[in-house]
Amino acid sequence: MLVVYLSPGFPAEMPLFVRGLAAVGATVLGVGDQPAAALPADAREALHDYLQVSSFGDEAGAVEQIRRWLRGRTVDRVECMWERLMYLAATLRESFGVPGMSRAQTEIFRDKESMKQAVERAGLRVPRHARAHSMHDAWQAIERIGFPAIVKPIDGAGSQDTYRCNDRDEFQRALERTRHVDVISVEEFIEGEELTYDTVCAGGRILFENVAWYRPKPMILAQNPWISMENIVLRDMYADFPRPGVELGHGVLKALGFESGFTHMEWFRTASGEAVFGEIGGRPPGARLVHAMNYSCDIDLFTGWAEAVCYGRISQDVSKKYNASMIFKRAQGDGIVREHRGLHELMQRFGQHVATIELTPIGQPRRDWRKVVVGDGWIVVRHPDLGACLEIAQHFVQDLTVVAG
Repeated sequence: MLVVYLSPGFPAEMPLFVRGLAAVGATVLGVGDQPAAALPADAREALHDYLQVSSFGDEAGAVEQIRRWLRGRTVDRVECMWERLMYLAATLRESFGVPGMSRAQTEIFRDKESMKQAVERAGLRVPRHARAHSMHDAWQAIERIGFPAIVKPIDGAGSQDTYRCNDRDEFQRALERTRHVDVISVEEFIEGEELTYDTVCAGGRILFENVAWYRPKPMILAQNPWISMENIVLRDMYADFPRPGVELGHGVLKALGFESGFTHMEWFRTASGEAVFGEIGGRPPGARLVHAMNYSCDIDLFTGWAEAVCYGRISQDVSKKYNASMIFKRAQGDGIVREHRGLHELMQRFGQHVATIELTPIGQPRRDWRKVVVGDGWIVVRHPDLGACLEIAQHFVQDLTVVAG
């Protein structure tokens, strides 16, 4: 099994997926835009060969460089877990005649309007939405959609350039702030809890599924630097709270015809219990959420994903054993991290429920929370009982402070 893997060194979790491919016996050929010496050790050790392309911005040039480098070797898979390179991966698949998402399928997963239209045609609930190429388009859209509304890039990721607008003045300011974005999506703001539905699939079959709950919503986190965010992996996905999203997720995957790999869907649960589609990516979630899934099951999904895309199975036991709450900490103050205040006492009380902890070391500069999703570190606590898990997590949210100064 020969696998071409795009960008094995970046983003942060990519070396772990490369390691997973090597662990299941694949020969992995990496393609990136950084020197081989700059690759993380996990990636370097797992790669059979590596090509540094001149630029990923020149898709045709990158395809030609990769063709010459392969020298006629038969490729079985082309894998890419970074949204920026998904179109290049699709072009390579079509060029080499290997399975995986085509360019047409990739467009549905990258273009938020095409995505919502496909889901809507399947009879599934999506927010009211419209594509806007100009200020005129945007104002026409908001007249139909109404307030509150969301403005965001049509092919964006995360909460970057995303704004909630409660009235015409806020909408105008959002349009000014997104002038650099070629095409925006204007959509209905859904009031409710925000969750994920994540899967690993092979041959159109769901081999692993997951629901995570964002507390608070990512947009609130983006606007408040002092907040510690939680991503909570739920043990019982068929309880009343998450079940509507699981059912919605099944319908979305069927509507989009997804075959093999990771998916990451975001959805909203309204106060009435309705599940409303947000968006979906043909990739794993970021922000260490795969790690939290691993801790909820005591498995290695980096290897599980690799086995799924290479051989159509996951041989590990993927049943959930715990609820797992991942807490992200942001340092208070500026400069150098001076103290992990409250950590010793928390570990004495709850250490048996802490699966992992990774904080910016004392003596190191605090990280810029606007550029690093995980901020100044993360902790995973887990417990079979959801109430107990949430209670323990709240102690780490409220009683642990990363102090800088």
